[in-house]
Amino acid sequence: MAKIRMNTELRNKLFNKIKDVFENEDTQEREAFLQAREYVDERYIFASALAQEVVERSYPTEDVATLRHFKNKYGSPCDVVAKDKCFYFAHNEDTDDEGETKETKSHFDFGLFGNLDGSEYHDSEGKKFAVAYFREELKAKDCNPDIFAQQNGKDDNPHKTKHVDACMKALGHNGYNDSIGMEKEFDAPYYLDVIGTSYCRSRAIACTKNEYEKFEEWRTAKANLVSKHQTWIDTITKQCDQLKIGLKAYRYLSEGIELATELGIQVDEAELIRTNSTGLTIYNPSNLASMIKGMKNKHQSREAKILARKQYEESLN
Repeated sequence: MAKIRMNTELRNKLFNKIKDVFENEDTQEREAFLQAREYVDERYIFASALAQEVVERSYPTEDVATLRHFKNKYGSPCDVVAKDKCFYFAHNEDTDDEGETKETKSHFDFGLFGNLDGSEYHDSEGKKFAVAYFREELKAKDCNPDIFAQQNGKDDNPHKTKHVDACMKALGHNGYNDSIGMEKEFDAPYYLDVIGTSYCRSRAIACTKNEYEKFEEWRTAKANLVSKHQTWIDTITKQCDQLKIGLKAYRYLSEGIELATELGIQVDEAELIRTNSTGLTIYNPSNLASMIKGMKNKHQSREAKILARKQYEESLN
């Protein structure tokens, strides 16, 4: 039988099948990402309960009920109670270089797109957290939740904008205080009653230094998820870069099938065949597979780790 020549369609199909396997492999980077996301959930439970305790200490529930009663009785002049999910928490337990007491405060936003650095307005990092947190849900909607990680260090461009916009739409992020869908559902449990102006920056809510540090730990956990997502996607991107070079060089489909087989990936040739093309063969499938395998940090069993350690110690003698 005549060999089937490679073309763009076949290369893309092979690439996507192999890339999908890369993304679902049990690597150290993927496990670190999943663990970071689980830890975020744990810290959210603790920090949100602590926030409720701190907020209600400043705005007692009985006072909130009284003011709502007056609003119902007298209308807008007494409309001073609002729901909010972001707060300025502050403590006065630190001192400056001269030994004077100073206020330490920061903006903590419990929303899906809440900042990761205390900034009230800058939400680009919040977007990175949102797509990392809901990665699987966005993939199921044919979105690319890895777009920020893939475009890290690059200027904004139409490709990035297209995928970011699609992710934001899927998450229900339509602008400030206008969320729907996943964002609205995520934010709902974190709204608390506050008394005063609707602008959180104008009301610093007192807390202890220990409580403040707990809020920082929660926010750091969110930032760590973004970092672990970036690290994981970086490893996939490096493998995919080599994969693209190899597939582009292959002249025949059989070479691409051999590469997939060497990587332990079963591909049905019949599903791939559509059209014909040509190319130059400069990457041996076996060598390329070995190169890509070497980029992975897969989990080792306890026995394998012990054996590797023994072999290392023996090499020193």
